[in-house]
Amino acid sequence: MIMRVCFEEYRSTLLSLSMLESEKFLLASIKNQKLSFFQEGKFKRDYIMSSSAKPPSCTENSLGTPWGLHEICEKIGDGEPLGTVFIGRKSQNKTFLQYSSEIQNENLITTRILRLKGLQEGINRGGDKDSFSRYIYIHGTNHEKRLGQPASSGCLQLSNINMLQLFDLVEVGTHLWIGELD
Repeated sequence: MIMRVCFEEYRSTLLSLSMLESEKFLLASIKNQKLSFFQEGKFKRDYIMSSSAKPPSCTENSLGTPWGLHEICEKIGDGEPLGTVFIGRKSQNKTFLQYSSEIQNENLITTRILRLKGLQEGINRGGDKDSFSRYIYIHGTNHEKRLGQPASSGCLQLSNINMLQLFDLVEVGTHLWIGELD
């Protein structure tokens, strides 16, 4: 039922923007902390995720997960080992396990990054509501035990193995709908 609501919201938004559904697309339910992968309109699999610990928000510096229609605009980290840490979208050539326990307590960006660009002007694109300039991603996390509950600083987090798999399934231009906010 939840994914049906997200799917209907996704299709309705595409229609309002005169856009076509991407061959592969993702639907994220903030309410259920679930990311679903579809190909050619057919459900393929779910991933447990974590969205922001703060309330959903499209506004800069809110640390909230933005809603609405996005697309993957950049894939970062191909070929890096599982658990690799990224800072400023650059591999640090170390996995999170190679860091001190103090740094491991931080919420690190690991394994792969799918950088997102908002497609809805004034909602998640442009001005102080721009997902791209806010550096909103789908990425792996060093805190996999927190998955399934809000825990990020605005991004969508997956387990490292699921992030690796999803990275290989999607391409630049793949749509992401983020919905089911309450």
